[in-house]
Order: sequence, then structure tokens, then C-alpha cells
Amino acid sequence: MLISMFGAVESGVIYAIMALGVYLSFRILDFPDLTVDGSFVTGAAIAAISIVNGVPTIIATLLAVLAGFIAGSITGILNTKGKINPLLSGILMMIALYSINLRIMGRPNLPLLNEPTIFKQLQELWASTGIDQALNAFLTSIGAERLPTTWSIVIIMVVVTAIIKLITDYFLKTEIGLALRATGDNEKMIRSFSANTDNLTIVGLGISNALVALSGALIAQYQGFADAGMGIGMIVIGLASVIIGEALFGTKTIMRTTLAVIGGAIVYRIVVTFALRLDFLDTGDMKLITSLMVIIALVVPKIIDRQKEANRKKRKRQELQARLKGEV
Repeated sequence: MLISMFGAVESGVIYAIMALGVYLSFRILDFPDLTVDGSFVTGAAIAAISIVNGVPTIIATLLAVLAGFIAGSITGILNTKGKINPLLSGILMMIALYSINLRIMGRPNLPLLNEPTIFKQLQELWASTGIDQALNAFLTSIGAERLPTTWSIVIIMVVVTAIIKLITDYFLKTEIGLALRATGDNEKMIRSFSANTDNLTIVGLGISNALVALSGALIAQYQGFADAGMGIGMIVIGLASVIIGEALFGTKTIMRTTLAVIGGAIVYRIVVTFALRLDFLDTGDMKLITSLMVIIALVVPKIIDRQKEANRKKRKRQELQARLKGEV
């Protein structure tokens, strides 16, 4: 159980970067960007083919981020300059990226098992610190039995994701970030102040898909391969992370919301892991589980709010009746 939980948190932290990208497009820009399903694979494909051809892993990952930014920007250009519906712009880009990704990799699946990845290199550096032995010795002393072989990935990715979250928070408070938020809230109003909402949308979608591609590049190096089909349903997983995080942790401030998105991505992975341990479910049911989680996250808070409102009205009525009886 501990190992399963550990694996869920480990992958959840990496997918949280993708969820932050979806949050930027879905919540900040109010743009239903389906490019995510393609740009996630683009990030994985660029990183994988670069590593296979001897490019250093850090540079390969940065190239993936650049490719994601370009893909998102093109979706923005299709929408703002081509006047194509936002949903259709994303769909067109997603379909185009499927063929582009196959061209990049040269085949549907590109293994990295015998290649140096960023995580293998980090694990080699991490092994000399002795942190794994210290943590496992502590957990063994309090009764834990099955322990992970290394804590390097989860600890390093928590730090990396936290840094990206803080940069995102800071960016959304800058002049451009505030303009992006205003564009998503009321595009006509921000345009009346002479702001170029087209450029803001293009930049916003570029940053969103750059984060998605970064997550794809890291996931490819984490699982040891890039696959043309690994992005299918990724937008739904991203939305599930955002919605679950907002429902569980709240959205009062930007800092709290981005933290909620990261928490939602981890909770999503943990719930899926536990669900797949049930006897009557198998890996093919993952999309069904995702859909049910999104439905529950969307419907339950509204039911709770309606119930709270009904209780509040009932309490007001009772107070009013009590006052009227007192007057009589």
C-alpha cells in the first residue's frame, strides 16, 4: 500500500505541472484548449528524440518547453488572427500535432530505457547524499516494511513543482499577468483600455502549453518511453486535477488556487491508484474513473451549496416567525 501511494504521489507531482498549464488556459484565460492532448506528447517526443540523438537531458527538456510554447501560440494565432472558434482551434492543433509527433519520433513509440534521462542522472547524484538510507532507516524504526528504493524523484519534483508554482504566482501578479486575468474575466472591457488581447491570448496559451510540454517531457523520462497515444484524455485529467483541487482546497487567492491545482493532481493520482486496486476495476476503466471523479467534483459542491442556502433560508424563516409570534 505504501509503495502504491508513493508511486501515485511521485507521478502526481509531475502531472501537477501539466495541471498548472491547464489552469492557465481553462481558468485564467477562460479558453477551452484541447491542444493539451497534442502538446503533452510533443514535449515527450521532442525530449525523447533529442536524448536518443545525444542532446543533454536538460537541453532536451528545454527544447520540449519551447516546442510546447510554439504549439500553444499557434492555437492562439488560429483563434485571434484566424477568427476560428476557441474549441475548434484547439481541436485542429491537436489533430495536427498527432501527425507532427509521429514525424518527430519517426515511429509511434520511442523507448528511453537504455538512454540517460534527467531522473537517472539525478538518482546518481542523489545516491551519494545518503538521504535514502536515512529516511528508510527512520521509517523502518517506526514499523514500515516495504519502502521505496529512492526518494530522489519525489523530493526533487516537489521542489521543482513548487518553484514553478511560485513563478506562476509571481507572473500572474505582474502587469502582463494581471492583463491576462482581466482578458479571461472580461475581454471587451480590457480591450476598451487599449490592451492588445490578441497578443495576451497568444502568450497565455503559449505559456500554458509550455508547462504541459514540460510535464510531457518529464513523464517520458520518468516512465522510460514516449508514445504517440500518451496524450489521449490528458485535457480531461488536467481539468479533473483543477476541479478536484478547487473543490477540496478552495480558490480565495491565486497562491491558494495554484496550490490547490497541485494538490488536486496528487489527489487524482492517489484516487485512481486506489480505485484500480478494486477487484472489479482494471486499467481500461481509468477514463471511466476520471469522468466519474470530475462529475462528483462538479456536482457535490453545488449540492452542498444548495443545501447550505436552503438551511440558511429555513433559519431566516424560523427567526422571522419567532419575532412575529413575539410581537403578537
